[in-house]
Amino acid sequence: MAVIEIEDLEGLLSKGQTIAGLDLGTKTIGMAVSDLSLSLASPRPVIRRRKFTLDAVDLIGALERDRAGAVVIGLPVNMDGSEGPRAQATRAFVRNMVEKTDLPFVFWDERLSTVAAERALISMDVSRKKRTERIDSAAASFILQGALDRLKGLRMQDRQGS
Repeated sequence: MAVIEIEDLEGLLSKGQTIAGLDLGTKTIGMAVSDLSLSLASPRPVIRRRKFTLDAVDLIGALERDRAGAVVIGLPVNMDGSEGPRAQATRAFVRNMVEKTDLPFVFWDERLSTVAAERALISMDVSRKKRTERIDSAAASFILQGALDRLKGLRMQDRQGS
């Protein structure tokens, strides 16, 4: 498929599918997956990055195991809303992934997701070493949870408008 808007996401999912969340780093890909009710994001192990082709195989395998019907990927925009090299790299990653999978992708503004993830891990008294290992998946959970909360809000609007 291609890149879609969050408002179009839920209508594309089949029963029993989840939504995956990704935090694309230079060394790892943090991943999280929703529950079947599309309410709660849970972190998954990070994928260590090597070459794009190998990363794509690993990622598609993980998405299939978790029955993902769509992917929400964090778009690292600057605090002023502009897009720099990291955002361009994320867009290029998605362009390449779209050629390898039919799953739709949704870009999600990830400003401060890593900061929020780190604060959460610190509050849980996770050691610095373990935080380094878990930060990308925790950030992916924050990204996905934001998208899931938006979907919940859209469902509530639809019910009120009907």
